[in-house]
Formats: sequence, structure tokens, C-alpha cells
Amino acid sequence: MYKIQNLSPIIKKVALCFFFLLTFSSFKLNAQKSLTRIEFVFDASFSMFGQWQSGMKMDIAKKMLNDFLDSIQKVDNPNLEIALRCYGHQVPLRPERSCTDTKLEVPFGKNNITAIKNKLKQIVPKGTTPIAYTLEQCAGDFPVPSSTSVRNIIILITDGIEECDGDPCAVSAALQKKGIILKPFVIGIGLDQSYLNTFGCIGKFYDASNESSFKNILNIVISQALNNTTAQVNLNDQIGKPTETDVNMTFYDEQTGIIRYNYIHTINNKGVPDTIVIDPIGTYKMVVHTIPPIEKKNIELIPGKHNIIAVDAAQGYMSIKTSGNSNVNCIVRKNGEMQTLNIQQLNSTEKYLIGKYDVEILTLPRIKLDKIDVSQSKTTTVEIPQSGSVTVQKPSEGYGSVYLEENNKLVWICNLNSYLTQETIILQPGRYRVEYRPKNAKESIYTIEKRFKIDSGISTPVKLF
Repeated sequence: MYKIQNLSPIIKKVALCFFFLLTFSSFKLNAQKSLTRIEFVFDASFSMFGQWQSGMKMDIAKKMLNDFLDSIQKVDNPNLEIALRCYGHQVPLRPERSCTDTKLEVPFGKNNITAIKNKLKQIVPKGTTPIAYTLEQCAGDFPVPSSTSVRNIIILITDGIEECDGDPCAVSAALQKKGIILKPFVIGIGLDQSYLNTFGCIGKFYDASNESSFKNILNIVISQALNNTTAQVNLNDQIGKPTETDVNMTFYDEQTGIIRYNYIHTINNKGVPDTIVIDPIGTYKMVVHTIPPIEKKNIELIPGKHNIIAVDAAQGYMSIKTSGNSNVNCIVRKNGEMQTLNIQQLNSTEKYLIGKYDVEILTLPRIKLDKIDVSQSKTTTVEIPQSGSVTVQKPSEGYGSVYLEENNKLVWICNLNSYLTQETIILQPGRYRVEYRPKNAKESIYTIEKRFKIDSGISTPVKLF
């Protein structure tokens, strides 16, 4: 029993592309307003003595990092702090390797680039590769943030894998889950894609197979760390247009489950979904809090670009109405399912994804309606009869119940309060019986039965004496 009336009234992933050569002078314009802290974790283990392309791995890595520092030093970026931690540079491999050989050489600061460059000149490869232990120590390198807008990033530059039986993947996951750092970047020097599984669980792995790719990769990583990235969420209606809006959206870190962003969706003054600023580091799961909610997983953003995230979110309205008493809850479920989607108040209107729903209205007796159809941009109105009431008067405290007469059967509706001698019950129109026995009457023969009828808006007295 319902009727429909008219109501007055876009992720396609962008193809992956990137500009490898950055102009660092644009950092000032594009940097996010939030403070970004980048800690370079620099492999100075003995293997960095190895030859690679035009020279020694260590010399090439130092030069590339210095080139970056020279470029960024030319730009006044008040929202960037850098630190340098090295490992494998203090204790030689022999006579016994040290699995705690790591040190924060230059702590975070706004004017410490010269100090980092001077420290790099002094670093000489010596020892082993304690990546897991080093990552653990990084947790204490980042100052306690004064606000949640601080972004802590690790860039690990290495030519080898863990050599101290640690678990870098577990350490990285723990740091991310605690919100200490964002997903790290790993730049492999002279490695290859076979190491993807080894380093991919630590963070986003880049294979620098030659000097040129190393330079480009470093630029890409820094861009993702510093450049502004925007997105719009298209909540598409039934014909694929982004007209749905005014609903909250939650962005979770796909790996850690941490809530990263909450936005209430808006159509801006130009009539298109509003632009939001979002960190490109990591993979997201987005939940749009429609009824029922919409979930979109594995969202990857193109850094420095405007990304479009699209989901199907066609919606309509359901209005549940009656005259008179409206202090009644209605349980709304998807058709054929038992999970409760929403508790809607009687005499209210709520927005739902298009589809069919089952409604259970908690009147006495309960009213169950199946396959209520919610259509795009329309209001489906469910109307139920106005209730009436019965006032039961008892000669004394006692036990009793109210039953509905239905198809020559008695359907239990509710029990009477055994401690009251008078009570009023709100009921839907229909024919009923009340069964009662005084508390002190210990024989069933003293049961009293009364029939009565409930009409909409009418109060009916029933005396049990």
C-alpha cells in the first residue's frame, strides 16, 4: 500500500602519466599548506662500494641527492622539513657485523640542507644492511606533530635487502597503522623488478636500473611528496550524470584502515562536484555514506593532477506517513535481506539508493510491507492507517494479553502490565480480544475475556469488571 509522486527537483581512472622532469621552482606554488617532513634513509652499507654505470654506487647516489638538495635550496618552502638517517656507515663488516648500525645524522629542520650535504660528504660505506631496525628508529626521528595536518614521509635509498633477519614489512606496516608515517618510498639502486615483492610490502618501490632512471625516479618521488593533488567525486545518477550530492564521504588508507579524510560532498557554484585536496601517497578505499553505503576500493591518484573518482549513486526518497501519533520507528531493509539498513521515524522522509526495500513499521500490531520501490529522484510515499487506542481497566493487579482476531485465529500483540490496574495501548484499526486473570485468582476459571474494536483516531475503553 504505497504510491509514487514526482519530486521537484562523475572512478574512471585517468590513464597513468607523469612529467618526469620537475621544475623545483613550482614547489612553492604547489606545495600543500600542511607541513611535510621528508626523512631520507640512506644506505651506506659495504655493498655501496660496488660499481654502477659511470662509477661507484655511493658516489652516484650522493650526487643525485645533492642535486636535489641544490634545487630545493633555491626555493623558499616554509612547509617542508628534511632529515637524513644513514645505516651501515659506522661499524665495518669484520670482525663482526652490527645490526644496530644506524644513526640520525641530521635531524629535521627548516634550514639544514647545507648540514645534510656536508654530512653526505663524510659518509663512507662500511657495514651491513639493518633495514628493519633502521625503520624502527625512524619513528623517533619525527617530532610530535602539533596538528594532524603534518605529513611524515620516508624515502629509503638502498642497493640491497635486509641482512639482519628483521622484518621491514612488518615494521613499516606498524608505523603506518600508528599514523607515524605515510606509505614509504623505496628507491632500489642497481636492483630489478624481481625485488618488487621484497620491497613492495615496505612501501612504493621504484627500480632505478640506471643513473638516468634514478634521477627521474627521485624527481617523481619528491613530486608525490610535495605537489598538490586534487580530486572530484562524481556521484552518478541513473543516466550517468554527476547530480547526486550532499552526502558524507570517508577515505580510508587501504593498507592500514586508518581514516584519512572526511568530506561532505558538494556541487559547487559551477554545477559540478567540488574539488577536494587529497594526498596522493598510498591507495584509498572510499565509503560514500548513502543508505545503503557505497564502497570503492583500490583508488590510486595521479600525483600533481586532477583526478576523477566516479561511483554509481542513483537515489530517491521514501516517505512513511500516517495521521496522528508519529512516535513510531520503522525498520528499513533491502528486499529479501534481514540486515537493518535504517531506522526511520514515522512521518519522515529519507533518501535511499534506488532499488526495492522491505519496511517493518513498529506499530501494534507490526505492519510489514515488501518490495517498496525507490526510483531515481522520486518520492515513494508509504501511507498507513491512523492508529487508535484502548484503555484497559482492571479490578486488580493481574496477568493478561491483547490479541488480534485474524482469519479465525488469535495473533498475540502484547502483554498487559501485571502491576497496573489501568493502562492505555496504541493499536492499529482492527478487532481484538483482551484476556485477563487477577493475580490472586489461582484458578483458570477466573479468566476474563473481552472483545473490542479499534477505529482510527478513536479511544476505546475496556472494563474487565
